[in-house]
Amino acid sequence: MDMHNRPPKLMDRVKATMRLKRNSPRTEKTYCYWISFFIRYHGVRHTASMGSSEVRAFLEHLAVERQVAAATQNQALNAIVFLYRHVLERDR
Repeated sequence: MDMHNRPPKLMDRVKATMRLKRNSPRTEKTYCYWISFFIRYHGVRHTASMGSSEVRAFLEHLAVERQVAAATQNQALNAIVFLYRHVLERDR
């Protein structure tokens, strides 16, 4: 398949959507970090195959294992919500 015919990669779609919505570069970098971490945490599974139980498990991991602050956990959740709502256009 020609490179010009390939659909854009997920993180490219995230960045393009964030720029379209005029998010700050800092927010873009932070959301990309949390989305990548979420995907890696679940063994690089495709986001279409994951839902609320995977989000819950990830947030629980952050709180219990990594002992992040509530604000950090909320930041991770907001990044994942952005991914599903605005990039993948799914409400989960």
